[in-house]
Amino acid sequence: MVLEDTTAAIERAKALAETGTRKILGIAGPPGGGKSTVARAVVADLGDQARLVPMDGFHLAQAELVRLGRRDRMGAPDTFDSAGYAALLQRLRSDEPVVYAPEFRREIEEPIAGAIAVPNTVPLVVTEGNYLLLWPEIKPLLDEAWYVETDEELRVQRLIQRHIEFGKTPEYARAWVMRSDERNAELVATTASAADCLVRL
Repeated sequence: MVLEDTTAAIERAKALAETGTRKILGIAGPPGGGKSTVARAVVADLGDQARLVPMDGFHLAQAELVRLGRRDRMGAPDTFDSAGYAALLQRLRSDEPVVYAPEFRREIEEPIAGAIAVPNTVPLVVTEGNYLLLWPEIKPLLDEAWYVETDEELRVQRLIQRHIEFGKTPEYARAWVMRSDERNAELVATTASAADCLVRL
């Protein structure tokens, strides 16, 4: 199925929220591809009927990345706690009254535990991230998985601008994007065929 714009995506999400049982919607895509934008638009439109739980909350802490020698590859699949993310999704499928999820704070480049409260009365949990369709333990925990596709040149420019906004020089931002983010984007692109819906922006 192809969802041609954000409006179509929101309507699809509303249908998921109205099934009578909790659903988990996963939104995947490459860095800078628009998955966060789609996820935020869905949650904003659905209000109390949805809660956003990004995969980015499972970034390893900076000190751990340094210890593992992975700091210069931050954002690669092995710089996340994928098992912890899977465990959270399993808890979100349970009847716990409230599940607390972590949130990644870009201004300090660190995850913060317990930052997002998800009451069991919320019918739709929206989770988004690069690797939802790459890690084999994640897809079975999603009721539906989307892949967001956008113009490649625009996507790269967005990434560079994002790094600049959070303190990197333009030269460093471009170098980081072309060396690290683009390598991850190529990997994520191979997972698009596993999605239930393609969202075009």
